[in-house]
Amino acid sequence: MPASGIARDRRRAPILQRRVLAVLLVGVLLAAWLLPFLRVAPNRLLSGQGVSLDVLLRGGWWLLLVPLLWLVFAVCLSPDRKVDALTALAAASLLTGLVALAGAAAVSETVTTTSLARVSLGGGFWLMGLLIWAIGADALQRWQPGRRLGLLLLIGPGLLLAGGALDGLSLLKEFANRQDVFVDALLRHLQLVGLSLSAALAIGLPLGWVATRWPRLARTLFAGLNLIQTVPSIALFGLLISPLAWLGQNWPASGVQGIGVWPATIALVLYALLPIVHGVNAGMQQTRAAVLEAATAMGMSSRQRFWQIELPLALPVLLSAIRLTTVQLIGLAVVAALIGAGGLGAIVFQGLASSALDLVLLGVVPVVALALLVDAAFAWLVERLEHPG
Repeated sequence: MPASGIARDRRRAPILQRRVLAVLLVGVLLAAWLLPFLRVAPNRLLSGQGVSLDVLLRGGWWLLLVPLLWLVFAVCLSPDRKVDALTALAAASLLTGLVALAGAAAVSETVTTTSLARVSLGGGFWLMGLLIWAIGADALQRWQPGRRLGLLLLIGPGLLLAGGALDGLSLLKEFANRQDVFVDALLRHLQLVGLSLSAALAIGLPLGWVATRWPRLARTLFAGLNLIQTVPSIALFGLLISPLAWLGQNWPASGVQGIGVWPATIALVLYALLPIVHGVNAGMQQTRAAVLEAATAMGMSSRQRFWQIELPLALPVLLSAIRLTTVQLIGLAVVAALIGAGGLGAIVFQGLASSALDLVLLGVVPVVALALLVDAAFAWLVERLEHPG
């Protein structure tokens, strides 16, 4: 390529590389301008009125514009690891500052006029927070390619939460009023996910091995598992109530019930089987025939080949399937509350029934946090297996 062409490509590269940042930043500015940052209501049942961000930026809070200005400036900069590191730092500072502003405004006399008033996080806060987190996560990915460091951006907000700086928000007041109920719901949610995942692994791992050894049987097996995935979750929960109720009435000693944990666990297991079986099958098939032939030539038995060669090579793919399954189960367990299984979904539907948005968020936010933590943990584990060094 001529030198002039290379020079033109280099001049164009910075603009192309920063398009993601530019688009996300435009979204942040539009959310700050068009959507309320907070909502103030006379009590927990009313929606209240919105409070824009510019009303709250008084005094020293104008310093929040400093990291924002850097992000605007970074759009024009060429790709560089130092720039990416500063961009991630600016995003983390801006996100932490917005959370701190929300917590301080919740106890400010200029926002709350009575002790019964509730200050909730508005749509502007949630959208801005999500977009700023995406900006920081993208910068961290560019700074350290292949490493998932997005959760580091939540350290600042987490410290503010642990330090009580957000206790004035309506969401934290709901948590304080229902702490025991919340803990019980969280434990039940974890129990549902743990039981379902354990049972799905106990069934899915052998089925995946069978699908690998007998391809003809695999087609029928995957057809059946795909059919289960087409059934809506609430419909599957409902279909299991009647047969389980009949089973519990005819064999009381079994302890089976038509509503509650039993139908929820069975339905979640059925949904979890497809990704696990597919993960085992895909992982086992990626072992090259030449490797197996070499192992056989070395005198390895079929059991030794499985444990020492096939399973270790298939483990990263299998863990990715378990990662997907676990995140899926965390979300589906919310719907299980409709058939009396409890969990965080019970808080969500209670909030929907009483039109209390913060009560809904009290159930939704932990579900999202659990999914993010599980996804990050499995991603780190898969990365360690694929790149031990």
